[in-house]
Amino acid sequence: MIDVYLVPVGATRYEPYCEIPDAPDEPEDEAPRWSWRRLRQWFTEMLAEAERERRQARAVRPATWAGRVKAKTMRMVAESIAEQRLLWHLRKETEARLYHPDDIAEPAATNELKLQLKRDFEKHRFWLIIDALLFIASGVFMLIPGPNVVAYYFAFRLVGHFFSMRGARCGLTGISWTAVGSPPLTELRRAIGLDPDLRVRRVHEVAARLNLEHLATFFERSAIPAP
Repeated sequence: MIDVYLVPVGATRYEPYCEIPDAPDEPEDEAPRWSWRRLRQWFTEMLAEAERERRQARAVRPATWAGRVKAKTMRMVAESIAEQRLLWHLRKETEARLYHPDDIAEPAATNELKLQLKRDFEKHRFWLIIDALLFIASGVFMLIPGPNVVAYYFAFRLVGHFFSMRGARCGLTGISWTAVGSPPLTELRRAIGLDPDLRVRRVHEVAARLNLEHLATFFERSAIPAP
């Protein structure tokens, strides 16, 4: 069962959030290059590596220039896919708990989540079509010597949107949701209007109570507008 948190990012706005522990990699037979199965394998491998890089937050700087570039790239990948991480994990679930601020009723919280999932489904379906066309068009770069970076980029986006669309659909129709009121999430809503220093302390306190390592970063990015 997966735990999902309906995080308040405004007076009446919410964003679903989750943190998934690392799972051991399952070995798979090598698939033909550019096959759909191989694209999924490559995507899963890159995602797992990006997640490990994000979680470890290594204090020791890689010794080589190539190592530093790779480490930075993996961190960027992990951050860029943060909003889709929940949807990807929903694909494999049949039951889930929805923690929501306890100042809203359970039916309203579940309805808010499903409205968000419906928007996500439609958005990722649209971009799946666009990226599929661009991936096919990127085949022209196969004539240029060296790795087809453009094709890899659109392949990553293509698989990501496919997984996100499936996850949103599972969340809407394939998962049994249990709603649970959460006082700490209600405190998080109250923190939005606080002085920045006080808000940071309050958000970290809430994250510690919920045992969510990256909640503070997610909240600052989602709820606090850039200056």
